[in-house]
Amino acid sequence: MEKTIDEKIQGTPLILDQNKENTRKLFIESYGCQMNFSDSEIVASILAKEGFNTTQNLEDADLVLVNTCSIREKAEQTVRKRLEKYNAVKKINPRMKVGVLGCMAERLKSKFLEEEKIVDLVVGPDAYKDLPNLIEEVDAGRNAVNVILSKEETYGDIAPVRLQSNGVSAFVSITRGCDNMCTFCVVPFTRGRERSRDPQSIISEIEDLVNKNFKEITLLGQNVDSYLWYGGGLKKDFEKASDFQKATAVNFSKLLDMVAAKFPKLRIRFTTSNPQDMTLDVIKVMAKHKNICKYIHLPIQSGSNRILKEMNRLHTREEYFELIDNIKTIIPDCAISQDIITGFPTETEEDHKDTLSLMEYVKYDYGFMFAYSERPGTLAARKMEDDVPEDVKKRRLAEIIELQRNHSEERHQAYLGKTVEILIEKESKKSDQHWSGRTTQNTVAVFPKEQYKIGDFVMVEIEDCTSATLLGKAVGYSDNN
Repeated sequence: MEKTIDEKIQGTPLILDQNKENTRKLFIESYGCQMNFSDSEIVASILAKEGFNTTQNLEDADLVLVNTCSIREKAEQTVRKRLEKYNAVKKINPRMKVGVLGCMAERLKSKFLEEEKIVDLVVGPDAYKDLPNLIEEVDAGRNAVNVILSKEETYGDIAPVRLQSNGVSAFVSITRGCDNMCTFCVVPFTRGRERSRDPQSIISEIEDLVNKNFKEITLLGQNVDSYLWYGGGLKKDFEKASDFQKATAVNFSKLLDMVAAKFPKLRIRFTTSNPQDMTLDVIKVMAKHKNICKYIHLPIQSGSNRILKEMNRLHTREEYFELIDNIKTIIPDCAISQDIITGFPTETEEDHKDTLSLMEYVKYDYGFMFAYSERPGTLAARKMEDDVPEDVKKRRLAEIIELQRNHSEERHQAYLGKTVEILIEKESKKSDQHWSGRTTQNTVAVFPKEQYKIGDFVMVEIEDCTSATLLGKAVGYSDNN
């Protein structure tokens, strides 16, 4: 519950079908958020056309790339350790070149290239199409860097290879960058300002996935509710658009409606939402379509109005409650999850109690909870003192986690005796005799395999539960197959 990402896939080397004509070997691994894993698929697709096949053997690689994260301190420390490992291997295989991609690349370009001299190549999130040119520079014995942030790049014309996929669910990126200058977050500085992808390229990518028998997609963006296509360009420049562009613009609710109507058998999810940007239209579209999953990840970060203001979250506690009330009224069976940061600078015990009382009001299905850690380059790091003692952060975090565990268990208990639709995704981690899949509310359910297979929609009667998982038995196929 405390993790936003599956730690087991962190750093997993990516592998795709081998092209016999390709002669060079690429080792690529990713750390951090799902956007990084999605970007690695784009990079692998670009380099496959440049003569690279992926390898899982680091020692064999001609080019080693690590896609990095600046959001969590742990991910950044892990990447540094990996770079040390790469450079040790480089001594055995001197032809090997090492590159850093993504958010951390943009932030630490000069440190990596000039001061520490630990990489040959630094490529920011908007410069992946320049990789062939940059690799030529490296092959010629020169260091290469491109971390220029783009106003236009969305990679809408690149068909990503599906490197981490189970063949059932896939991520489809719809926006890049972020305009919300939260004081704890470095994303607007490392991924640039917000711009959206052409809806037709999104539809084409989803159509391709459906033709390949994928059963579920997640529309992905730093802030999906801000999606706005008016012909290209930054969202902040929309006010300068022509009357025709404004009249024909596609916002997130329209995109969601379009995708759900075109692919009625496809399960549709989206992440991440931002409270100040989520509109009633989006909630109504979710209620209208059976195939849009009844689940919203709605980060709050703090229940205190004072701390929300310090974080530059552009909404209040009361406005958040109003949004929650609307969701529960329009979609009564919708699951809601949270992100919470405890121990933000100046947080008092009263602020902490406000967070706990907000959790009691919402009763989230699950959540992703962290103690604040100062991230270099953020406004909070520049202007605020990290003044909440570590032991206080740990104690407050433990209280938040405990309360969330109780709420999760309460939510799961409500499933007992009910029969719910599950999309089978994989074998259960604990038993090779059981399948694991998720409800429309994103809750994991485990049940005996019987005759069913991965990718089937199955009706499962829930007989028991833990705070994290539903347990039951299949009673037949869903009519969604």
